[in-house]
Amino acid sequence: MLKRNDLFPDTVCEIGCGAGAILEQLQLQLDNNCVFYGYDISPQAIALCLNRANDKLHFKLKDITKESNDDLFDLLLIIDVVEHIEDYFDFLRKIRIKGEYKIFHIPLEINVLRVLRGYPMINSWKNSGHIHNFTKETALQSLVETGYEIVDYFYTCNFKRLYIKYWKTCILQMVQRVAFAIHSDLAVRLFGGCSLMVLTK
Repeated sequence: MLKRNDLFPDTVCEIGCGAGAILEQLQLQLDNNCVFYGYDISPQAIALCLNRANDKLHFKLKDITKESNDDLFDLLLIIDVVEHIEDYFDFLRKIRIKGEYKIFHIPLEINVLRVLRGYPMINSWKNSGHIHNFTKETALQSLVETGYEIVDYFYTCNFKRLYIKYWKTCILQMVQRVAFAIHSDLAVRLFGGCSLMVLTK
């Protein structure tokens, strides 16, 4: 996403950084002068980050929505976070002013197959804490409604590699791949298997 939009940030902040692996990998890819910050409200997550910290990679056990707005980051990363936030509209409004560009990664968990089966959506709630579900359209509109300008977006798909442990899953993934190649939007609406990567201002 950064390369295809010619973005070269000097400061990057990940909100909900978890164990810090994304920032660690991103530091290897971007300019050596870029400074990285990871925020998380989980003490356990921040504890896992400590061995990744260095002079230009910092982790904070804080709620960034309650921090002052003095620091403006070049880029915010919000990766697989929105679906966990109870009042995600309030969250989106509060973080919007904290960075010039923002990259969101949002699972698209509403599709025909899931609705027909029923239980996967409840399992996602119970097992992964995904209390909100999105389509491409509702994800993008949620960002627009909270003041974001959509710059770019694309699907990220979990069926690119065949999962062959269970034959039913393998067949479904092959169907997803063929359908996606023919009509990506329709394939995602029918079969799912994708998230949305969105660049905003």
